[in-house]
Amino acid sequence: MFLKEDLLSEIHGRAEKYDKENTFPYEDYAALKEAGYYRAFVPKKYGGFGLSLKEIAHEQTRLAKAAPATALGINMHQIIVGVAKYMVKHGNLQGEQILKDAADGHLLSFAISEPANDRVLFGSICKAQANADGSYHFYGPKVFISMVAECSRMVTYGMDDNDGHPQSVFAYIENNEETIRIKRDWDTLGMRGTQSYSVELAGAYASKEQILTKVAPGPNFNPVVFGIFAHFELLLAATYHGIGKRALELGIETVKKRKSISQGITYAQDKNIRWRIAEAALLLNSIQPQIDALATDIESDADYGDLWMPRLSAIKNYSVETSIKAVEEMVRASGGRSYYNDTELSRLLRDVYAGLFQPSDQESLHDAWASVLLGPIEE
Repeated sequence: MFLKEDLLSEIHGRAEKYDKENTFPYEDYAALKEAGYYRAFVPKKYGGFGLSLKEIAHEQTRLAKAAPATALGINMHQIIVGVAKYMVKHGNLQGEQILKDAADGHLLSFAISEPANDRVLFGSICKAQANADGSYHFYGPKVFISMVAECSRMVTYGMDDNDGHPQSVFAYIENNEETIRIKRDWDTLGMRGTQSYSVELAGAYASKEQILTKVAPGPNFNPVVFGIFAHFELLLAATYHGIGKRALELGIETVKKRKSISQGITYAQDKNIRWRIAEAALLLNSIQPQIDALATDIESDADYGDLWMPRLSAIKNYSVETSIKAVEEMVRASGGRSYYNDTELSRLLRDVYAGLFQPSDQESLHDAWASVLLGPIEE
């Protein structure tokens, strides 16, 4: 284990405050940086600790049990590090600059999602304007950008018309308040500590050396595109899995103490409540082995052909839906007190619902599997 239990306990103790205040968890990030977590996933060659994808996924699950919003925010940093590792491994040395920056203590964020754009990674509504020297300026809106007010670097993308031959242009850019204009609009049901503001790219600049790749829009196995997709889906699954596991712990603690007036026993002895506890545990039990197996497969370059992205979408969806079910079962088992805002279970319920809105959603998951299994819909 990389993150010490004492550190996780301290982070857990602050989670309620940041949720209630709707503020960025500065103390958590300072502590994680001091613990070396910014560079935990960076290979030793570049100054990091060299954790594997499976290992960093386990750390994300542990951190999410302590503070879901802190875990989801720093998750974006770890995803970018994973993408950079994947790029370098597959011959795109532009990833080295990302690995070195993470090792030097830079906090990294994503500026990918766009309002009402359900293509997400496979076609931007933002403009990538090419310059004669190979550099680009980016223009347009981005949404749900975790840590954007605190990060020093970010990965973004836009569309270059390229004289009628569109290209998705991915870049690694520096945070600049003049060209990356933040709208401080994060007032949400849950995951409040992520402070995932909307932004407007107003000429955000990337030099030629900061362009990670240019590729035709759509799903493909370009190391940048597939690297983002794979690490995003897997590490989201790991993070949301932590919420379900923590809810189960809370449920068990509660039913051992909560008494039934009519039966004169604790609810831990009630057969219906025992069924709910067991149901949540059984559902959660199926998730970790899938995360571990897919993490190994990503790093070993397993070949699932056209089913690779659908498989990754599946684990993200299953993890989120399973944790939602687990939290809901524990709320039912714990009684009406869990409905109060000052309870951790209430916060977990609000936090876990954020997973419904992060790609891939259930609609795209089923469309992807149906297309592979049945072929495209006939026109």
